[in-house]
Amino acid sequence: MASDSSVILLGERAEVKPRRKDQRPSARVGRFALVTITLATFVFLYAPIIILVIFSFNDARSGATWQGFTLEWYQRMFSNPRILDAAWRSLVIAVLSTIGAVAIGTLLALAMERYRFRGQGIWDALFYMPVIIPEIVAGISLLLFFAATGIERGLFTLVVSHVAFSMPFVFLTVRARLADFDLTVEEAAQDLGANEWTTFWRVTVPLLMPGIISGALLAFTLSIDDFVISFFVNGKGWTTLPIYIWTSIKRGITPEINAISAVLLLFSIVLVIVSQLIQRREK
Repeated sequence: MASDSSVILLGERAEVKPRRKDQRPSARVGRFALVTITLATFVFLYAPIIILVIFSFNDARSGATWQGFTLEWYQRMFSNPRILDAAWRSLVIAVLSTIGAVAIGTLLALAMERYRFRGQGIWDALFYMPVIIPEIVAGISLLLFFAATGIERGLFTLVVSHVAFSMPFVFLTVRARLADFDLTVEEAAQDLGANEWTTFWRVTVPLLMPGIISGALLAFTLSIDDFVISFFVNGKGWTTLPIYIWTSIKRGITPEINAISAVLLLFSIVLVIVSQLIQRREK
């Protein structure tokens, strides 16, 4: 028998099992390079965030020198009315724009996936445009539009603008979910006596819920941390939290700004966890 195989007898059956050869040096080098690049990427992405969170507890008022642990900056943050007002405005805008983006994006996804009409390819391209257009171009365009129509900048312009740039993300997410949708489930519901309205709410929406939740989470996150578009279309008395942070760092980065960023990071993590739990429950 060849030296690179062994015979294992199982009753009357003989199985030839090749011996495992040692990995070649090139394969080991490739694996080492892959692991190294992966670790370097994670360090590059997350090391600044970890440093930011750590220095939000720094007792020093400024600088990158650690001088001790303190919760003073979080206390100042939660007792600063300007920060709380800006956070409240950002939350209101994010909630309202998410509702609008989810409603419009979901209905558009259903229409574009279920029906065929002339010029559909052009409409598809138009829905992709807000995703690829630079935010500064979108912000200036919206500013010119509101100025030309005489609409006063404030809550309305902020919500409309956030719906305009976040709705395509909901549209794409829900449409991806519709690509694997089984239409026979809706047909079965109608065969059992359900009308179109009941079928939509009892069958279609629950099956699309994972995609809707993902789109809503994406739209909410895009809205809560948007700066460029909000900077152009916000009005007097409607300074959002990202704009407040930008105006504050012009005077220097303090641990209070780090504390705000850490809280926003924690809020985003909670949103992701809640979304995953809801989607797992729906499945």
